[in-house]
Amino acid sequence: MRRVAPLMLLPAAWLLGAAAQPQLVPDVSQRDVEIQYSFTGADLLLFGAIVYPDGRRPDKPADIVVVLKGPEQSITIREKQKVAGIWVNADTVRFRSAPSFYAMASSRPIDSIVDERTAAIYELGVDKLQLSPSSLNDSAELSRFQEGLVDLRARSGLFVERPGTVEITDGVLYRARLPLSARVIVGDYTAETFLVQDGRVVAAAVRDITVRKSGFEQFMARAAEQWSFLYGLVAIALAVGMGWAAGAVARRI
Repeated sequence: MRRVAPLMLLPAAWLLGAAAQPQLVPDVSQRDVEIQYSFTGADLLLFGAIVYPDGRRPDKPADIVVVLKGPEQSITIREKQKVAGIWVNADTVRFRSAPSFYAMASSRPIDSIVDERTAAIYELGVDKLQLSPSSLNDSAELSRFQEGLVDLRARSGLFVERPGTVEITDGVLYRARLPLSARVIVGDYTAETFLVQDGRVVAAAVRDITVRKSGFEQFMARAAEQWSFLYGLVAIALAVGMGWAAGAVARRI
């Protein structure tokens, strides 16, 4: 019986060790974002608290990384080349799981918080996204196309990085602001928060955000999806009517 007792204590010790880890209590200022005709984007506040075991904070301050990510989508990137004075499509690559939106903020630059491997595992940074290319085995060529995708989406406000902008108060409370571009698509988004100590992610938490259309935009989107044939006929009729009206006005002038 004495030999079995230490073995029986192992699960309890493991549970105590898990309970000794700090925990995150995150939240977000908006969990439901409505897109209307006047939608110009949103400024989301991601905030929360770090709960330490027995209320004891570590001697070395921890770091916080927050990531706002949109639905994944397949995208094809085409490279243009000038042939005989004409720009034509040349090589292409298709990424099967590119996030439609990605924004990240951190308390310090990522390379000062975690190593390359940890950043890749948790996709901390646009250069660490797992895009799942469906072609191209050459790493240099693949890297060029990935950089092109990141550049295009960064210029559209769909890929955002804000290192050093997460504010941590008294080592317990944190807050960060991330912009939500006016070009975002509807769907389910995730706001992930990572607590990092000594280069390791020791806690993580997720909050869900829904981006949806409302008002007239919601009606038009639903009509196009549920009554596609009728929607197409109405669109053609409106285009013809507007063209006829513009022609009639031009003839009178």
